[in-house]
Amino acid sequence: MNPILLSALAVGLMTTAHAQSSGGAVSEPFKLILVDQQHKIHAGEQTTHTFAKSWLLPAEGIARSREYNKLSTTLTPTLDRIEREVNARQPLPAVFRKVGEQWTATDQIGWVFDRDGTRANLQKAILEGEPSARVAFQRVVPERSVELLAQRGVLWHVASGQSSYAGSPDFREKNILVGAAKLDNFFIAPDHEFDFNQEIGRIDASTGFVPGFIIAGGTLEKEDGGGICQVSTTIFRAMYNAGLPITDRSEHSHRVKYYDPVGFEATVYAPYKNLKVRNDTPAHLFVQASWNRAEQTLRFDVFGANTGREVTVSDPVVSDFRPPAAPSYTPDARVAPGDRRLLDTPMQGMTSVITRTVRVKGQVVSRDVLKSVYQPWGAVYGVNPADPRLN
Repeated sequence: MNPILLSALAVGLMTTAHAQSSGGAVSEPFKLILVDQQHKIHAGEQTTHTFAKSWLLPAEGIARSREYNKLSTTLTPTLDRIEREVNARQPLPAVFRKVGEQWTATDQIGWVFDRDGTRANLQKAILEGEPSARVAFQRVVPERSVELLAQRGVLWHVASGQSSYAGSPDFREKNILVGAAKLDNFFIAPDHEFDFNQEIGRIDASTGFVPGFIIAGGTLEKEDGGGICQVSTTIFRAMYNAGLPITDRSEHSHRVKYYDPVGFEATVYAPYKNLKVRNDTPAHLFVQASWNRAEQTLRFDVFGANTGREVTVSDPVVSDFRPPAAPSYTPDARVAPGDRRLLDTPMQGMTSVITRTVRVKGQVVSRDVLKSVYQPWGAVYGVNPADPRLN
């Protein structure tokens, strides 16, 4: 016989003999397996799928456990590592994300490793000659889960609203993002009236807002929350595009370019001006906010039941133009005596009319008009607080 072949055969026999002397035939890799279920909403349906995560356990530890009829301490470091990995999975609330042309909602179930339960499962499987054992763990369901969305009828993307705040100073962007975050991920129950001022709550430094310019007394003044109307305007657009009844809405006193198209906006100033919208659908509405700081855009998306509504919003029809007003002045400590700094450009007075048509199965079920009347507006200049033009 070929000497090389004899040598290989001898090595094989020695390996087999060693394995048998260690307690039997060569064993398969042993796995510790965690099995759980994941829910999601896609294309208007809730689905469930099962998934598994597995870890290989050291062969030496498995062999020793079988030999001594109890779990070997050599498995302890591996179990420690698996416990850390399992406990690292935290619950995450359900959110919708656009995947291709469809919106999909997912959440994440958190896990808490049950060491005693896992050790018991492991020991039983090893001693019975099984190739795997199940991880014992507790599930931690997020407060807002996919199942909760489905129970409340939130299965479809209903509408969205967008706006641009390009060119906004830092204080204005800060207030926009603080306000938008307060309206991110909230529900509106069926037949409930959304109240913007109530949902936003107190607007001052204690709630994260900073001073910014607002329209007051025919000019601009600084007040906490300046720029919040970018938020009210954007969520108004989303709800208007959803075909929902607008029960309280006001336009600004003059046209503001941040809120173009002209008239497609909603100003707020608690407690005098507010935005209110009623949920007249049979299910909850769920609202998500998002923003892009690089592009300086804000967006709200509304999710709920598929009502079959097809909503068309016309371009604004603008008329009744009037010349801008005289300039006004406001204190600005950054301006040297005698100088001035342009804070806002002049605007013509005008009237805007937007028409919304709602159809179901091709039939018009409602049509309403959004009318906005804007007064002439003069340029606003910042001047030194001691400037006589302030008098």
